[in-house]
Amino acid sequence: MSIALASDTGIESAQSWGPAARAERVVAEVAARWAVDVDRDARFPQEALDALRDQRLLSCAVPPELGGEGATLRELCTIARTLGRHCAATAMVFAMHQTQILSLVRHPGGDGVSGFLRDAVAGQYLLASATTELGIGGDVRRSTCAVEQSGGVVSLIKNAPVISYGEYADAILATARRTPDSPPSDQVLVVCRRADVTLERTGEWNTLGLRGTCSPGFVLRATTTADLVVADPYAEISAATMLPVSHSVWSAVWLGIADAALEKARRYVRVAARKQPGVASPAASRLAEAAAVHQQFSDVVFAAARRFDDADAAPAGSPEAEVAGGVGYSLAMNNLKVTASTLVVDLVGRALLICGIAGYREDTEYSLGRHLRDAHGAAVMVNNDRIMANSAQMATAYRGTI
Repeated sequence: MSIALASDTGIESAQSWGPAARAERVVAEVAARWAVDVDRDARFPQEALDALRDQRLLSCAVPPELGGEGATLRELCTIARTLGRHCAATAMVFAMHQTQILSLVRHPGGDGVSGFLRDAVAGQYLLASATTELGIGGDVRRSTCAVEQSGGVVSLIKNAPVISYGEYADAILATARRTPDSPPSDQVLVVCRRADVTLERTGEWNTLGLRGTCSPGFVLRATTTADLVVADPYAEISAATMLPVSHSVWSAVWLGIADAALEKARRYVRVAARKQPGVASPAASRLAEAAAVHQQFSDVVFAAARRFDDADAAPAGSPEAEVAGGVGYSLAMNNLKVTASTLVVDLVGRALLICGIAGYREDTEYSLGRHLRDAHGAAVMVNNDRIMANSAQMATAYRGTI
């Protein structure tokens, strides 16, 4: 698909721009236009999703040999940040989707998954995930439901308290015990095409922020084929891919929220400075302090993404590749999520103090209500307390450096 776009030099095709440029020049404008509606009505950001499809950004991380562009994690984080600046719900859908894409790219496990990825590129599929389950307390590394196999046909039933944008996805990647006799931690990842899935809604999605992710609970019933059960154990997929990728792209989304808040604060200070030339206001000092924290936030996010990309490009068995599978790396990625989810609330709060009542009100150009509500979702998306409890166990036994 070739999408004609306006540029400074005339009309050129989407393929002449990289993924990040297409997100910045095209998708961000659409996401921004509908962000207030999406938040107010808690509706799926369909217009922005259509733009992502038009720009073929849903498949940008798939390798070129399967039809994608081979985008790096740093590029995905750049896109997530751009979208987060305009509509956090759109950005979070993009981020969660890319986590599923990379889980299949890095753990293909046979012709079935590779064939599915080719279909996903051709059809610009949106992928969702069903990893949480009622009765396990939010622990995605355990499952109650199990895969049932008979004659090459695979079926599962999962009662999930949350499936983000499940009703809008073209496929859902679900975790389940490998067999009905397997322990809860022996999990596999199952690719469930939407045509093979029924979703029975069990709740609503009326939240403080990130409202457009449309993440109610469902009972998922799926029937698929054995070649769409990923061969690698889910424990390996989670440690090597899902954890570092999700924490990186989520953090980039939150960085985008902070970008938006700081930009409003910066505009507010500039307007105030024009009214009182030569006067150094307390707001300007606060802005300088916030800018320093904002820079640190950006550095942390992209350093983590670069670390992942470097390890991904390293030869198998090399020290760089081995580090990516170690305890220190898992600790670092846990720390990234907790740090980023804390900093976004801090920075939006700083911006609110700078803008004052103009930021507190919902009817001014400096309004920070949506950003503040979205920011507070960061700490409870996989609760920071759970992550820190896991990190505490690892840190106690770990003797190396992070």
